[in-house]
Amino acid sequence: IVGLDIGTSKIVALVAEVTPEGRLNVIGMGSQESKGLKKGVVVNIEETVATISRVLQEVELMADCKVRDVYTGIAGSHIRSFNSNGMVAIKDKEVTPMDVERVIETA
Repeated sequence: IVGLDIGTSKIVALVAEVTPEGRLNVIGMGSQESKGLKKGVVVNIEETVATISRVLQEVELMADCKVRDVYTGIAGSHIRSFNSNGMVAIKDKEVTPMDVERVIETA
């Protein structure tokens, strides 16, 4: 499990594994001073992406693993959200990734 925090002052990533008891054991951490962000807003996407890449490389080395999926949060006064609903007909009894895409489009 990889968590990524993109902050104005620094970007941090943690890698943890789930123990048989269901607890998280942190096995790697990477941190870099943020570049390309000002007051929580991306002002230079290239610098921000480069910093995130360096942090993920750091954490991969420390944890001896390849990062594929990342959980991250987004914060800031400029972030807005809204609720929406969507509905589509499903041909078979199993929901496919295409069904999910279609329902998101209708929402």
